[in-house]
Amino acid sequence: MIGWHCAANVKTFSRSRILCYHTAVTRRRLILYLLLNVLVSALVTGAILFLHERFGNEDCPSGVGAASGVTILGVSGMGELSSEVIILQNSGDAAVVLTGWVLRDSEGAAFTLPQLTLFPGGTVLVHSAAGEDTIADLYWGSNSPLWTSGELVVLYDTQNLARAIYSIP
Repeated sequence: MIGWHCAANVKTFSRSRILCYHTAVTRRRLILYLLLNVLVSALVTGAILFLHERFGNEDCPSGVGAASGVTILGVSGMGELSSEVIILQNSGDAAVVLTGWVLRDSEGAAFTLPQLTLFPGGTVLVHSAAGEDTIADLYWGSNSPLWTSGELVVLYDTQNLARAIYSIP
């Protein structure tokens, strides 16, 4: 049946005319719009799946400490600059290149690790004070103690993923 179809069968030119449509033209357009919608949805979904398959690497770590093996064992000597130390350990099965990784405190102070590879079972101490770096000891270079009870120590990799978090008791 060709004619006007309106919500609540209103066939006047009032505000409700917005809800009115001509049935002969609309059915064709409605079918066209539905087919177009299905086509566009399928193309967008296909494109997303293609991009995820192509560029999404499932082996890529996505969480805290995921596959890095590096942990923050603790912070000792809190509040005393000369003895304040963060202890990092590789508890994994493979060597981890820590070059460019960043240690941060809750207030935003950051220490970028120099060229360093931490082998399985290996540890490195990051001293808050100034000093000369060695194989096992790194120095932040701070003029005052950095760590207090309740603060978080976070180790970020070069992609800014948190790889280890330690809450100071």
